[in-house]
Amino acid sequence: MQTKQQTTQTISRQHSIWTVMLTWFLMHAGFFLIIPLLSVHFVDDLGWAAVIIGGVLALRQFMQQGLTMFGGALADRFGAKGLILSGLLIRSISFVLMGFARTPLTLFLAGALAALGGALFDAPLKATIAALAPPEEHAELYARIGILQNVARTVGPSLGALLISLDFLIVGLTAAGFFLLAFFVALFGLPAVAISTDRPKVTTGLHMALTDRTFVIYTALMMGFWFMWVQISIAMPLEVKNLTGNNSSVGLLFSVNAVLAIVLQVPALRLAQRFLKPFPILILGIACMAIGLGLVAWVHTITQLYLAVFFFALGTVLVMPNAQTVAASLANPAARGAYFGVNSLALACGGGLGHVVGGLLVDKAVSLNLPALPWLVFALVGTLTAISLTHFYRRYQLAQLIPAPVPVRR
Repeated sequence: MQTKQQTTQTISRQHSIWTVMLTWFLMHAGFFLIIPLLSVHFVDDLGWAAVIIGGVLALRQFMQQGLTMFGGALADRFGAKGLILSGLLIRSISFVLMGFARTPLTLFLAGALAALGGALFDAPLKATIAALAPPEEHAELYARIGILQNVARTVGPSLGALLISLDFLIVGLTAAGFFLLAFFVALFGLPAVAISTDRPKVTTGLHMALTDRTFVIYTALMMGFWFMWVQISIAMPLEVKNLTGNNSSVGLLFSVNAVLAIVLQVPALRLAQRFLKPFPILILGIACMAIGLGLVAWVHTITQLYLAVFFFALGTVLVMPNAQTVAASLANPAARGAYFGVNSLALACGGGLGHVVGGLLVDKAVSLNLPALPWLVFALVGTLTAISLTHFYRRYQLAQLIPAPVPVRR
């Protein structure tokens, strides 16, 4: 009887994991269907300043990730599913509004609404993933999700590049459709998972996370990673458009980046895990991203740009699953949602700064005729981040705190 019960529980857990993974895929496909095309549509097609789009993206990033800690704390207290569903529905509405936007005010409003939706589903969904699998399986699970995420980043931009030739409104409606489909998948397939061992008050969970010195320092240092990562949504599309002169090349850029990530994900992680633990792999990945962004300073052809994208993609696949593994390992299970919410502040601050500074540097590079300027700054940020994380890892002796992962399987 006990064996049969355990088998039933295992099947149920696997079903829940696949539901989360499908929801994750639909969300990322919808997001990357429209967001990378904002700079192309509004800057190149409508003639807006790049800093305006950078501001919209920064608002969405900072507002979403800033509010996510409250979404995570609320999920600890009241459960994750209701918040996830609400967030998916609001995000769907925001992308419809984004498709209709004709003024900066409307676009900023759509960005704020998208941020609110993301704040409601982000930390609860991440905490659900962490709660569904034991710690030693986190690395493998996050790697599998990373592969799906990269497939979504191929599907989304490719479809978006095709649809934008028809009308940007169609891009917005299609992106909204992906999130609406994710809503129904989660509604009927996602269980009411207890994401924390306790049900702390909202303020209690946030206090636990915000006063955890090790966790807060880790979160602060990861700002540098997100500063670099968001350049794929602001500086990279403008660079590839500048090199090729057509919008379809932007979708191709994202497809190349995503395909490289898919191809590299398993072999790169398997090789890295043979010699390194999650935190050193994370540092190595950030260094690779810095190299990739720095190489763009010397790019003159699209082929050279794709070489830089190779290093960027390699770094991303090394960082993403291991960053989640480290965060899950450092988080207190009694307030897992609040911890993931606080961890999102790295994306809020780093990503927000990356969007604004990225847009400003692109504009400044044009006015000063210094095309290498943005990319050298991005590379410097990545280098300093890798050095700081190395010092942090040694200073706090994290090798003993973070378990060795189960090797990623094919």
